[in-house]
Amino acid sequence: MKSNPNRGSAPGERALSILGATGSIGHSTLDVVSRHAGAFTIHALTAHTSADALIELCLRHEPQVAVLSGLAEDSSLRRRLRDSGCATELLFGPGALLRAVEGCDVVMAAIVGAAGLPPTLAAARAGKRILLANKEALVMAGPLFMHEARRAGAVLLPIDSEHNAVFQCLPTDAGGRARLTEVRRIILTASGGPFRTASFEKLRTVTPDEACAHPNWVMGRKISVDSATMMNKGLEVIEARWLFDMEPSCIEVVIHPQSVIHSMVEYVDGSTIAQLSNPDMRVPIAHALAFPGRMESGATPLDLAAIGQLSFEPPDLQRFPCLGLAYSALAAGGTAPAILNAANEVAVDAFLSGRLSFNGIAQVDEEVLGSVSSGNADSLDAVLEADRMARASAHACVGRRLERAA
Repeated sequence: MKSNPNRGSAPGERALSILGATGSIGHSTLDVVSRHAGAFTIHALTAHTSADALIELCLRHEPQVAVLSGLAEDSSLRRRLRDSGCATELLFGPGALLRAVEGCDVVMAAIVGAAGLPPTLAAARAGKRILLANKEALVMAGPLFMHEARRAGAVLLPIDSEHNAVFQCLPTDAGGRARLTEVRRIILTASGGPFRTASFEKLRTVTPDEACAHPNWVMGRKISVDSATMMNKGLEVIEARWLFDMEPSCIEVVIHPQSVIHSMVEYVDGSTIAQLSNPDMRVPIAHALAFPGRMESGATPLDLAAIGQLSFEPPDLQRFPCLGLAYSALAAGGTAPAILNAANEVAVDAFLSGRLSFNGIAQVDEEVLGSVSSGNADSLDAVLEADRMARASAHACVGRRLERAA
């Protein structure tokens, strides 16, 4: 699909900005959009530092705005884009992400990590239709984010397969608001990742490549490691608490290795409704893009007879301590979830760069969560300051471990 940077959306088209366009969610979103000519025009595409990949996307889709949020001003990249005959305005730095959410109707919020919070919060404050793949916006600042979204009339449509599944199973109105009085509990499913049955001895020697080899999903390296530790599921519990306004005691996790049932909702009458599909992120993306309707996603239809069996088991918190830490942070409230998220981002980065063991991720997370004081999460500044303090503590913790190992 191509858009003309010299005009706005045509009648019937919605202007779409994709934050994190060069990642797996961004690519899947562009794939779904390409199947529905005339439904969307691409307003903005962003990336962190992947200049070549972003320029390639700009040449293909011709957005009005493109942002490299992790790079300083670079006239050579602007010239390269201009000399290619593309009229896209190329901007640099994290502040430019705010430009990407202006002038559009729909924002796909797919930046990984804490960096996605400011632009996603800006989209909420502007009353946009937000396709929420950046779970950190709610993990770090759930009450603040939801307050601003409600105040501005923003529509939040979850993209995480689990939250999108819950959303599809809940009774909702056209604005996406759920009737929760009929719901007893939410059940989030987890694959268990690549180490669900590995020995505890094996967990001490896990390599980054092994941790990133997810058995069912194709994801980025950071989220793949989070899936292997089940921190990703813990963050999803925190996200679900705010997104669906459910008490933590009413949000449960069950391991489902086949990744066919993406989540379930249990009703007060004893009924349980589940959403099923093949593990393909184009399914929740297409659902959110078309909501309240449906559109073709490109995903392979589900063949239950070929699958043959669906199995379930409770999570082992000794094997997956990060899940327990997430529940603890949620119970503590305030900036505790932001502290845990920041510690985990630092720990996962250290693991991926060979400076920390796989088991060390949970150990660093626990140490930082216990040592950095939690405060009120009533402003973006307060949340970002907690994030900064937790990162400093986590870096120090990793450093001490390296010194002891030397």
